[in-house]
Amino acid sequence: MDHTPSVLFAISDTGGGHRAGAAAIDAALAQLADGTVDRHIVDMLTSTGLPLIKDAPDLYNQLSTRWLSVFDLMFQMTDGRRRIDALTQFVYLSAHRNIVRVFEETRPDLVVSVHPLVNRLIGNARRTYRLSFHFVTVVTDLVSLHSAWADPGAELCIVPTEEAYQLLLRRGFPARKLVRTGFPVHPKFAAYAGTRREARATLGIEPDPFTLLITSGGVGSGQLRELVLTLEQAYPALQLLVVTGKNASLRAELEALGLRPSIRIYGFVNNMEVLMAASDIIVTKAGPGTLMEALVMRRPVIVTEAVGMQERGNIDLVLNRELGAFCPTPDRIVPAIDGLMDPATYAATVARLAEAVPRDGATQIAQVVLDRLQLPPPSRRRMRLLNIDAIRQIGARRPRLHLPAARARQRRRARAARLRTISIRNLPRWRKSRRAPPSG
Repeated sequence: MDHTPSVLFAISDTGGGHRAGAAAIDAALAQLADGTVDRHIVDMLTSTGLPLIKDAPDLYNQLSTRWLSVFDLMFQMTDGRRRIDALTQFVYLSAHRNIVRVFEETRPDLVVSVHPLVNRLIGNARRTYRLSFHFVTVVTDLVSLHSAWADPGAELCIVPTEEAYQLLLRRGFPARKLVRTGFPVHPKFAAYAGTRREARATLGIEPDPFTLLITSGGVGSGQLRELVLTLEQAYPALQLLVVTGKNASLRAELEALGLRPSIRIYGFVNNMEVLMAASDIIVTKAGPGTLMEALVMRRPVIVTEAVGMQERGNIDLVLNRELGAFCPTPDRIVPAIDGLMDPATYAATVARLAEAVPRDGATQIAQVVLDRLQLPPPSRRRMRLLNIDAIRQIGARRPRLHLPAARARQRRRARAARLRTISIRNLPRWRKSRRAPPSG
C-alpha cells in the first residue's frame, strides 16, 4: 500500500463489553501488523450528538441496574429488521453530518462495528456519500442476537459461536458473508502463563485455599452484596476475590461491613487475567465478555443472572456444554459450589473446558481484518468526504422512489388528477336530458 491503512472500531460504551471487544481486536491487530496500521476506537452513538442517543452509555447503566424490565421491553420492541431499519433511518437523518465528521477525522480504509446499533448508521453513510472503506461487523453476543446484528450492508459478519452462526442463517443472512471465529477476548488472557500459586503471589493473597472470583460486570449490577454475605457465612475457609467494577458505592458498602481478611474487595480492575488465573471457580453474570474470558482461562463458571434478553442464551451455552452452573438466587449458589468443588466433578468440568471455546478469537478476527485490508476498495473512486455545504445539499435532496408499490401509487394519483380535469358543468345537462320526456 502507498499509505498507512487506517481501521476504525465503531462502538458504544453501553456496558463494558463492546469497548473491551474492540480493545481486544485492536491489541491483536497491533501484534500482527507491528505498527503498520493506524487504529481508532470511537463511540459512534455518543458522536451522533443527538439527545438520548448520545447519552446511551449512562442510560444503559440505569436500565441494566434499576429498570431491567424496561430494557427488555425496548429489546423486544426493536427486535425486527423493519423496525430497526426505521429506527436507524430516523437517527441517521438527524445525525448523518456528525457521523461523516468521524470518518473525515479518522479516514478509515476499514470500519469494524462492534455494536449492533451502529451498524446501519455506518452502512447508510457509506452508501449515501459513496465512501470507499470496507465494512465488517463483529458480533459480541453469543447466542441471543438482536436483529440489528444482521446488517445486509456489511461485507462480512464475524460471529463467535456456532449458535450465533446458525441463528443468522435461519434469519436469511447469506452464508458467504458469515465468518466463525472465537470471541474477541484480549490476547493477554491466552498469553498469561502463570500458575495459580504464581498468580496468587502476584496478588498478595493466600496460596492454598480454594478461591472464588465473584464479579458482576463493569457497572457492578446484580445481587453482589447478597452473594458475598451468603458465601461468607457458608464457606468460612474459602478465599473470595470480589470485583465491584465501576460501582464505587457498592465497593464502599462492602468494605464497611468489616469482612474477614480472606475476602478481598476490588473496584474496576485491569488485571482480570491474573485474578482469574488465581481462582478455582468464577462467579459472574451472563455477560459475554467476562464469561468468555473465564472460559478462555479454562475456569468453571457459575452464572448468577442475565442482564437483558440478549444474555439469556449465554446461560444455555454454559449448561448445554456442562461448563458450570446457573444460580439465579443467592440461596442456590451454595449447592452449586458444593457440586463443583467435588474433585471428580471439578476435573471433568475442566477437561470439557479444554476444547470449549477458541482462545485466540481476537487474533483470528485481526487476521480477517488484515486480509480485508489487502483487497481493493469496494468502490473504484477514492474515499470522497464532502464539505458541510455539500452535505446539506445531499441531506435536502428528495429521495427518488423506485419501488413497484411507489410507482403504482404514482399511477393512481395521475389517473385521479386526469379525472378531476373533467368539467362538472356538463353533468347537470346530462342528468336533465335523461329526465326529459320524449317529444311527440
